[in-house]
Amino acid sequence: MNHKQSIIRPKMQVVEQDNATTEKKGVPAVLRATRVLDLISQSPTPLSLTELARTLDLPKSSLHGLCATLEHLRLIMRLDSGQMTLGPHVMSWANAFLARSDIAQEFLTAWDDIKVLPQETFTLSVLDGTSVVYLACRNGSQPLGVTFRIGMRLPAPFTATGKAMLSTQTDEEVRNLFSDPWPKPLTPAGTPNLAAFLKEIAEIRVRGHSIDDGETRDGMHCFGAPVFGSSGKHAIAGVAVSLLSHDVNPDTQEEAAHAIRRLADNLSERLGANLIQQRCR
Repeated sequence: MNHKQSIIRPKMQVVEQDNATTEKKGVPAVLRATRVLDLISQSPTPLSLTELARTLDLPKSSLHGLCATLEHLRLIMRLDSGQMTLGPHVMSWANAFLARSDIAQEFLTAWDDIKVLPQETFTLSVLDGTSVVYLACRNGSQPLGVTFRIGMRLPAPFTATGKAMLSTQTDEEVRNLFSDPWPKPLTPAGTPNLAAFLKEIAEIRVRGHSIDDGETRDGMHCFGAPVFGSSGKHAIAGVAVSLLSHDVNPDTQEEAAHAIRRLADNLSERLGANLIQQRCR
């Protein structure tokens, strides 16, 4: 299986689901431009105008003018082949966003402090609607078959970080968030529906960490924990450690769960959270 295809295809579906709920509000041209940029950013290869029109179900005539404007603004680049990829101006926005938040740097510093499971991959992400967006990654030496990238999006219910963050919300809040159709699982192991997910996050609240057992990718196990800030009971981010499934046994599972909890607590304290008060809620 091509791991890029296994990830990219569901992400495109998430973009379509998100836009179905927002199409009725906002400026249509801006919404269409956002859909174009989302689709191009999530594709492992440059896209042609025909591919954009087919995937987004938009007429080529309107897309042509829209893409020309995005190209003029340097938000996309048109290659010699005519296909399109993201332009350099996007990076200025990404850098501005990261500059306003110390969380990515604090994540790396917190990991350096505890120095646990150095051979494994650790990730940091935040919630954006029903998806998680990856902000930072500490790559290990184990070949997972998945490349976590800054800015990558995945459906939150199938990721360890998403499960961990959503477990800090009430059941009612989670129901409201997923009032639209349940996202399509990335693998056969994906949580099938909202009812099953509510049961799962109830267990996470008791256990203190989340588990992605092959839901993001077959053959990969992830353990996650929520990260808190100085105010509010909801997690502001989530951290996770990823292992190859064949390396997971009761001992390594306990070690990974302990490591990710330590990292989450360390990062939360750096961000001003009162963990004693948090756990008393």
